Amino acid sequence: MERRRMDAALLVLLLGHLAAALEVPLDLPQPPTITHQSPKDYIIDPRENIIIHCEAKGKPHPSFSWTRNGTHFNIDEDTNVSMKPHSGTLVVDISGAKAEQYECVYQCTARNKHGTAVSNNIVVRQSRSPLWSKERINPIVVQEGVSLVLPCRPPAGLPPPIIFWMDNNFQRLPQSNRVSQSLNGDLYFSNVLREDSRNDYICYARFPYTQTIQQKQPISLKVLSLDAINDTMAAFYNDTDLFSDDPADERKPTFLVPSGPSSSKTVLRGQVLEMECIAEGLPTPDISWSKVSGELPAKRTYFLHYQRTLRIVNVSESDAGDYRCTARNKLGTVHHNIHVMVKAAPYWISAQPRNLVLAPGENGVLTCRASGTPKPSITWAMNGIPIENSPKDLSRKVEDDTIIFTDVQTGSSAVYQCNVSNPYGYLLSNAFINVLSEPPRVLTPANKVYQVIKNHPALMDCASFGSPIPKITWFKDSRSSTLDGDPYILHDNGTIEIHTAQAHNAGKYTCVARNSLGKEENHILLEVKEPTRILKQPEYKVVQRGRSAVFQCKVKHDPSLVPTMTWLKDDGELPDDERFYVDSDSLTITEVSEIDAGVYTCIMNTTLDHDSASAELTVVEATPTPAVVTEQPDPPTDLELTDQKKRSVQLTWTPGDEHNSPIMKFLIQYEDSLHHRGHWHNLTEVAGTRTTAHLKLSPYAHYTFRVLGLNAVGLSRPSFPSRVYKTEPAAPDENPTGVQGLGTEHDNLVISWKPLTGLQSNGPGLHYRVMWRQKAVNSDWNTASVANTSKFVVSGTPTFVPYELKVQAVNDHGAAPDPAIAHGYSGEDLPVAAPNNVQVMVLNSSLAEVHWDPVPSKFIRGHLKGYKVYYWKERSLHKHNPHHVEKEILTFSGNHSHGKLPGLHPYSLYSFNVRIYNGKGEGPPSPTQEFETPEGVPGAPTSLLVTNTDLDSLTLEWNPPHVRNGRITGYTLKYQPGNTQTSHPIARPPPHHPHNNAMPASPFRNVNSSVGDDGALISWEYWGPEKSVYVEYKLQNSEGEEEWQKELVNGSQNVMLKGLKGGLSYRVRLVAKGHHDQPLHQSQELLVKVPAVASRQVDIATQGWFIGLMCAIALLILILLIICFIQRNKGGKYPVKEKEDAHTDPEFQPMKDDDCTFGEYSDNEDHKPLKGSRTPSNGTVKRGDSDDSLVDYGEGGDGQFNEDGSFIGQYSGKSVSRETAEGHESSEAPSPINAMNSLNSFV
Repeated sequence: MERRRMDAALLVLLLGHLAAALEVPLDLPQPPTITHQSPKDYIIDPRENIIIHCEAKGKPHPSFSWTRNGTHFNIDEDTNVSMKPHSGTLVVDISGAKAEQYECVYQCTARNKHGTAVSNNIVVRQSRSPLWSKERINPIVVQEGVSLVLPCRPPAGLPPPIIFWMDNNFQRLPQSNRVSQSLNGDLYFSNVLREDSRNDYICYARFPYTQTIQQKQPISLKVLSLDAINDTMAAFYNDTDLFSDDPADERKPTFLVPSGPSSSKTVLRGQVLEMECIAEGLPTPDISWSKVSGELPAKRTYFLHYQRTLRIVNVSESDAGDYRCTARNKLGTVHHNIHVMVKAAPYWISAQPRNLVLAPGENGVLTCRASGTPKPSITWAMNGIPIENSPKDLSRKVEDDTIIFTDVQTGSSAVYQCNVSNPYGYLLSNAFINVLSEPPRVLTPANKVYQVIKNHPALMDCASFGSPIPKITWFKDSRSSTLDGDPYILHDNGTIEIHTAQAHNAGKYTCVARNSLGKEENHILLEVKEPTRILKQPEYKVVQRGRSAVFQCKVKHDPSLVPTMTWLKDDGELPDDERFYVDSDSLTITEVSEIDAGVYTCIMNTTLDHDSASAELTVVEATPTPAVVTEQPDPPTDLELTDQKKRSVQLTWTPGDEHNSPIMKFLIQYEDSLHHRGHWHNLTEVAGTRTTAHLKLSPYAHYTFRVLGLNAVGLSRPSFPSRVYKTEPAAPDENPTGVQGLGTEHDNLVISWKPLTGLQSNGPGLHYRVMWRQKAVNSDWNTASVANTSKFVVSGTPTFVPYELKVQAVNDHGAAPDPAIAHGYSGEDLPVAAPNNVQVMVLNSSLAEVHWDPVPSKFIRGHLKGYKVYYWKERSLHKHNPHHVEKEILTFSGNHSHGKLPGLHPYSLYSFNVRIYNGKGEGPPSPTQEFETPEGVPGAPTSLLVTNTDLDSLTLEWNPPHVRNGRITGYTLKYQPGNTQTSHPIARPPPHHPHNNAMPASPFRNVNSSVGDDGALISWEYWGPEKSVYVEYKLQNSEGEEEWQKELVNGSQNVMLKGLKGGLSYRVRLVAKGHHDQPLHQSQELLVKVPAVASRQVDIATQGWFIGLMCAIALLILILLIICFIQRNKGGKYPVKEKEDAHTDPEFQPMKDDDCTFGEYSDNEDHKPLKGSRTPSNGTVKRGDSDDSLVDYGEGGDGQFNEDGSFIGQYSGKSVSRETAEGHESSEAPSPINAMNSLNSFV
């Protein structure tokens, strides 16, 4: 029991000593310490040489050896392997060997005479990107609505490949909550649609180490409806349907991944936990996640792949438990429980074991505190040998995770290895114990100078080393006493502090490091500086506009400190204006204007302190001055370049003649012949009193300079150019500006920027390194390099997701500084939700207010632009008003939740809906709602007539207003005899004839009729409440109880009665009926006379145009007849006869005189078939086919002959058809008599 108490007390003492452990200077003896080694799991690129790192320090410098797969690795026997000098790093030249033969487990050993340190086991494996195995993928034909899995099954690579699906155009295939990729790379369809049909579903595998991409054979998918599949497959299956008669019905969800009601998963502490649930169903199921045994860690939880994947990063033991994923659609819900077990590879509870430096006879402790799940085992080794096999050491005691050293002696130095392991990993730590007898040494540089401002704190260091640990004491100047009281504060690490330094604290300080082996001292100088003070402060100034203002700022500072003057205007930087000139102790502002008014502050900075003072400038109107005739100055001369540096040069010149006007400033211009030959640019301006300018330049430019002088008249001519000054190339100093990210499509991100100019490029080979990543996801930056462009398109992005963007300029000499992060969004898509809880409040007859709940941001899918209210008038509530459907739109920009609809029509029925819109367009409308506006004030009557005026009465008639704005309940009649006015309200509408007698009971007024060609038009005005209005009519002299014929005319004020018989009279009346078909009101009867129907044929014989036309036709026919008679009298032949003679059928020749024919008027002349005869199909008439006589050509039974004996009977009124041998033609020559008869028939 006493022994345990002593051990506990010793442990507390040794832990205190551990906290003060020291680093051993490298010139002192010490065991090896490994400073750099390759990772435990080392994946190499098989295309490059293998480099296995092992670096260590020690005194003497350690030697190195290696084991491979647990046995000694003789490097000298392998010509492909070499070790770097003064290092243990192996270099394997794979040009003469295959990388596969070096896939082994390596361990490095660093040793010297004081001990041996070992590295971790380094497992070397080469990265692999195997090709996809050859396979034939048959086209997939599925029924619409079923679930589907497109397998990827990439080749096993090292490390595993990154899987993504694309099409032939290298565009990512769109994914959604219906179509998504699983963690193993397969593409899952909860249900397929017709639009999923395509022949280029391609799975790609990207292997990150080799930067190669492998492609699977394209998969062809065709989604058909049930009828289409049956029609397609019937030919192959004897007209038997491939599927059942029922289509893919809606169904409750079922899980595709994982299977069964529950599963389990094991994850290691600190790693990433990913669980996925993919369900099929119709409609598409929604996935949700919960933790059965607690809450999800909000800051470490992410939902991916449209809620199908739950990711928890940096897993801890608290994440163990049961998780539930739920898939639901409108038909049902299904659950799957996942039991998560969290294991832990070993990890350090506190810091890993630290090196111990002990003097002979001292005590110490090495502690190896680690944990894990399951609890790890701890083993110790000394110099790489298990401690139980190491030489016995009475000063060493091993207790589980602690080694206690007591009364150590010289020669006990060694390196101890602590190995903590469980089934999920191991930790290996080297910590040495170095037994040294070393006198003190001070590590702080000798004679170091500390500078401090008076009345400020002063801190002076004295870092030291020794074994045993030295004690630090401080002295000042004469060393009369140690500095361990006020005003000095001594810290544990040897630093001394003076809380408020004064001038007398300056001087030489000595720190002494002392232990049992000796002492060492170091001298330190403390300088107490005078504070910086402004002696002459800027003064308040009132300056006329156009004059100059000068602020003085005289400063006193410690002469050993270098001051720097800075001026501010209104606590900001001075304007970038050449009128402001800063000298060592003043600020000059030339040509002062009103914008220069303000507070100016001078700040004097040194390396230790600063001081400042301010003054105000007021600008007033200038007083007029007499004009002076001056000229512009002559150009400067004698340009010289001096003090030439990489990025600056000194330019001097001689001013030209001022010509009676002082030079106010010089303008310095440059030409860059490398980038913009022939173009001069303004570089800087200096005051007119100066002849030297220090010019800051850009790299990679060929500069030529010239100077111009400016006075009150204007600029001088440019000076002659200086010689060319070339600056060397360098990396860019700045990055592109105006970086922004916008999406042009719902699944892309367009990154754009303002490119650098040639002068800003600073060197050849300018290109841009574009970097992007999602803002809300802790992911690495994606990088792409582009040149000669100012934009880059990222495809396959989620819809409207914030991104962080960077664009860095790079040239052949390096990259610009790390660029600032810009922000952008991927492309927008149309909103997918309509506003909810839409309500309307009617404020008055022409104004309504619509309210709605804002749409949640996740459904907007873009930048919210506002809301639109679509509204339209369905109809007026007054039955006489027509139907209106004119949609109007009111837009409310921004995130509004209500809006007013002005300009509504009173007493009307309106419909409306509300839609949200973003930068892409409008979302779906809310359900259409209706509201009614109340009645409004009616308009004035459209007319007022005075009729039937008598001595004591008159009749007034008026028409109702066009704009009724409700149901008119009456009119107010105002009249005045002479200068008086009286108002009389009239209760019932509308009193067209307000006589002295009572108001007529009938609601029908102004019943009129008119008879036209189409029938009888009956019109009226009706003011009654009944909805069923009829027009009834019957014959005037009808016998018995003949029923009235009626027509329903609801909502109209006129009707056309058709079908009335001409020459008869009809009784017509209007009837308004109630619900029980009882006549309530009827009008007075009208007597409508329908005139006899005349011939409806238009008598065109009396029309002038017709008479003229007939006369022209008769005249033309008469002329033709005269010509024919003249030709006959001359014995000539008709042209038709000549043409027929020329084309006579050889089988049909005309008859001769001896054949008893009439010469030229034979059948062969005209080939006219006689009455009752038929013409052969070939257009000829054979002999003997016709028995007709010449009488048939006459008008009666007698033929007619002229006095000369010619036959003219063929010109009678009968139309004779004929066919020529060339074709079928119609030839008719009407006689004048028949022509006149035809004319008379029209007349």
